[in-house]
Amino acid sequence: MAAAHHPEFDVAIVGGGLVGSSLAYGLRDGAESIAVLDEGDVALRASRGNFGLVWLQSKGFGMGAYSRWTLGSTRLWPRLAARLLDETGIDVALEQKGGLTPLMGDYEIEARLAWVNKLMAQPGVEPYEWKLLDHHQAASLVPGLGPDVTGAIWTPHDGIVNPLKLLRAFHTAFERSGVRYLPHHGVTRITQAGGVFSLETPKGTIRARKIVLASGLRNGELGEQVGLHLPMAPQRGQIIVLERTRPLHATPMVTLRQNDEGSWLVGDSQEDAGYADHVTTLPVLATLADRAVRTLPALKEVRAVRAWSALRVRAQDGFPVYEQSASHPGAFIVTCHSGVTLAATHALTLAPMIAAGALAPELDTFSTRRFHVQKT
Repeated sequence: MAAAHHPEFDVAIVGGGLVGSSLAYGLRDGAESIAVLDEGDVALRASRGNFGLVWLQSKGFGMGAYSRWTLGSTRLWPRLAARLLDETGIDVALEQKGGLTPLMGDYEIEARLAWVNKLMAQPGVEPYEWKLLDHHQAASLVPGLGPDVTGAIWTPHDGIVNPLKLLRAFHTAFERSGVRYLPHHGVTRITQAGGVFSLETPKGTIRARKIVLASGLRNGELGEQVGLHLPMAPQRGQIIVLERTRPLHATPMVTLRQNDEGSWLVGDSQEDAGYADHVTTLPVLATLADRAVRTLPALKEVRAVRAWSALRVRAQDGFPVYEQSASHPGAFIVTCHSGVTLAATHALTLAPMIAAGALAPELDTFSTRRFHVQKT
C-alpha cells in the first residue's frame, strides 16, 4: 500500500538513532527532502545504552584508518556542538578537556602500555598526543582518586557529551528544517526500480532516490536486500546509574563519568550474549561497582538508582562499515558502535559524500569487502 501523503524523498534514512540522526542532520545542505524512518520502541535501541563518550584512545587497534577517522571526528566535535547550540538553543554539554583510562597495578599498566604502543605503530594511524600518568598525575585530574589506581593513560582529545540532549538537538533541528521524522516505520522490504527505492513499512511504502541504512543491528538483514553482506556481532554492555551528587569536575574516565546534571554512569562491560539486550546480571554489576569504588572511593556513599543493558552495534570485526551498494546504486550502509564519538564526522564529513553520491576513496578500508576473503 502506498503512503499517498508522503512525497518521493530525495533521501530516506533507515534508523532514527544517533547514527541515522547525525547523517540526516548533515545531509540537509545537499538534499532537497529527507525522511528519517524509525522502527519504534520494539527496536534494539543501542542509543539508549550509550555512555556518552567522545573517545579516541581505545579506537583503531587492528585498523589504523579507524584511529585516524576517529581523531578527525574528535576535532570536528566543537564545531558540531556550536552549530547545534546556535541552531536549536540546546547545549549538548560537550566537555573535551581530555580523558583517562584508569589502571590498577603493574600488570594492567604494562599490558596497556604495550597495547597503546602497538596501536600507535600501525600503518594509517595519525600520531596524537598521549601520556602514561602515575597516580599523583592522575589524581591531579580526578579529585579523590583511589590509591588502587596506580596509573592512567591520558589523551587531550577525549571527552563527554550528553547523548540524550544530542538526540534532542538533532530532532529539534529536523523540526525547524523540514526533515520528516517518521516513527513506527520499521522497514521490512527494500526494492529498487527506475532509480527509485521503495521501502515497505507497517505504515505504508516510502519512496526515495537514495537510501541510507543506519538501522544498527538490523543492517545485516537489510543490507542483504541491496547486495551488501554485512556479518553482525552484537556485544552486550551493562551500566549502573548512581544518584546525583555535587559536580566533581573530574576528568572523565572510560568506565566512570559524571553527567552534566550530576548523576554518575558506571560501565562498561563487554559480553557476547547474542541479542539478549534486556538482561542485567549481578556478577557483572558487582564487578563494575567494585572497580568504580576502588577508582573513586567516595562513591561508596552514593546510591545506585538503576541499571540497564544494551547491545553495541558491531560488525563482525568491531570496526565501522561505510559503503555504497554496487548492485543497487544510491543505497548506502553505515554501521558503527561509536554513534556519539563519530557523530561529528558523520554529520560534517560523511553526509556530504552521500549527498554527492559517492564515498571518498579513503573510506574503501571500511567497506564490507574486507569480510569477503576467499577461504582455501
